[in-house]
Amino acid sequence: MIERNPILSVKGISCGYRNTEILHGISFEVFPNEKLCILGPNGCGKTTLLRAIANMIPFTGEVIACDFSVQKAQRIKVAKTISLMSQMNSLYFPYSVYETVMMGRYAYQKGIFGTKNAEDKKIVEESLRQTKAWELKDRLITELSGGQLQRVMLARVFAQSPNIILLDEPTNHLDLKYQIELMEYLNEWVKKGQRCVVSVLHDINLALNFSDKILLIEDGKSVMNTSVKEFSLSILNEVYEMDIGNYMKTSLKKWNVLEKNGAIR
Repeated sequence: MIERNPILSVKGISCGYRNTEILHGISFEVFPNEKLCILGPNGCGKTTLLRAIANMIPFTGEVIACDFSVQKAQRIKVAKTISLMSQMNSLYFPYSVYETVMMGRYAYQKGIFGTKNAEDKKIVEESLRQTKAWELKDRLITELSGGQLQRVMLARVFAQSPNIILLDEPTNHLDLKYQIELMEYLNEWVKKGQRCVVSVLHDINLALNFSDKILLIEDGKSVMNTSVKEFSLSILNEVYEMDIGNYMKTSLKKWNVLEKNGAIR
């Protein structure tokens, strides 16, 4: 059996804000071509964990990405390896779609004015086509719908050519169709080479369908770190303080009734 090494190894991360510790000794590993989803109630530290992995905030512990420590590496090296796609907000400058995606190449551009070469342009086009956003390249991002904008932001992440993509609620405020499309783009991306995806999702159904592994956090601590196949519904119920399985089954019964009555075809 060929031994695989993790592409991302998080070892005992603790951190917080304003002298308040939010995360307490979080550890996990993600291997090439794997997708890990972080679940947990609001305020448990999911976004803080992503920021620590990307070395955007100070932390104790260690993050090893592609065999190097992100704390000790130069910022450019981290940017070429890890890309963080944050939650959507309404504060955007009126750049064109093409200019926005080109920003993903900043770590590779040399000189004070960041000269764009043929390779940069090729990768930007490929990223836009990969997310079916090439036809939007001349539009201003302030003119886009939520679904279009999220495709463009994902194209910018792809253009960064990272090994590790971190996603903070990427499907937030998106219609179901766009949620599924975005996750399908990531499914295709992660299959190639030394790549992995770590995502924060609120939709448990989407998380179970998309991910290979689940990390469940409660009050800044890891309470479950396992494959989807070994996922414990009872622990999930305890953390969310509700019978999630029963809720899902009740919803499914309603869909079955609709299908039986011919409402779904």
